[in-house]
Amino acid sequence: MSGTPRATGTTAGPAFIRPRVPESQWNDWRWHMRRRITSIEKARQWINVSPDEEKAIAGVAGKYRWSVTPYYASLMDPDDPLCPVRQQAVPATGELVEFPGAEVDPVGDTMYRKTNRVVHKYPDRVIMLITEACPVYCRHCTRKFHTTDVNGTYFRDDEGESFDEDLRYIAEHPEIRDVLLTGGDPLSYQDGKLEEIVAGLRAIPSVEIIRIGTRFPVLLPQRITDELCAMLSRYHPVWLNTHFNHPKEITPQAADAVDRLLRHGIPVGNQTVLLRGINDDVATMRTLMTELLRIRVRPYYLYHCDNVTGVSHFMTSVEKGWEIMEGLQGHITGFGVPQYVLTTKIGKIPISQPYFTTTPDGLLLRNYRGQQMAVDSAVHPITESDTR
Repeated sequence: MSGTPRATGTTAGPAFIRPRVPESQWNDWRWHMRRRITSIEKARQWINVSPDEEKAIAGVAGKYRWSVTPYYASLMDPDDPLCPVRQQAVPATGELVEFPGAEVDPVGDTMYRKTNRVVHKYPDRVIMLITEACPVYCRHCTRKFHTTDVNGTYFRDDEGESFDEDLRYIAEHPEIRDVLLTGGDPLSYQDGKLEEIVAGLRAIPSVEIIRIGTRFPVLLPQRITDELCAMLSRYHPVWLNTHFNHPKEITPQAADAVDRLLRHGIPVGNQTVLLRGINDDVATMRTLMTELLRIRVRPYYLYHCDNVTGVSHFMTSVEKGWEIMEGLQGHITGFGVPQYVLTTKIGKIPISQPYFTTTPDGLLLRNYRGQQMAVDSAVHPITESDTR
């Protein structure tokens, strides 16, 4: 959707009118950040708040932050609490239910934390959790604990705080060649502050790749300005991964944001989370992946939703994930099929079903239609034991 949000008349619920916004303000990302929706009163300007949402908003107070940009709110169905955009942004009572096995940190950030911000889980790469701020606090966030007001989060998020300790750790470990900036959302910073961090990384000879994990192309594409893209392009190679979860999020403004990044030489990948009631069916996921390809975003991961405290109600079964992957493989172009993974304390584990089984004579292959073909042992590589 481009331009200002449309005016809305009376609906089946309480009467409301979506605010009309001048084009100059609607296209200014700072305007959206200043006017984020953080209360029931503000939410009612955009949606008919359901009783469940009203109860949840009250229940998460002091426990989980929530905010929604006017842009993202404009994508919501005002009358349907099950709208896939609305479910991702507005609190629900499922967040207040304690599920068996749920953890605040199932991915092990705290286990591998080397400084306040640097998490070093893999040999050659680290993540830097550079902020806890987000334009929209996604209800399914795997780092929900770190973007709350709950005492105990390890973040110290101060605009004036030095990143020297974090950069020094990376410089002192030359095996680190790849740094992912995440959080929170790194693009919550103004360009100047973000450039300080990126420039600090680029000054480290052993750092080859800088990656940015951000949902701004989805939640507030106006943030992806030519000025931002030009700044990032000075520090290539820079890669960007974003997070579209539903076709409704792929708007003309989102496509324009992606185009600006690509024109400045910044590749864009996508990491989708499999979410119950939002994208857990083949038709929706297939449409999402083909629409991503249309705007030149490469599908990267399909994450199985983590059993995170306050998030578990979004989880599906692994079997549901397999069903969806079966509905993608072979049905859309190969590079449009993401890798289905489960994130754990020991890393990201691929959990897609194999398309072959071993037999005494070779391999039994299966294609996306269920057709099978036996291949003899000649396709097996020669192993050391075979040559003895």
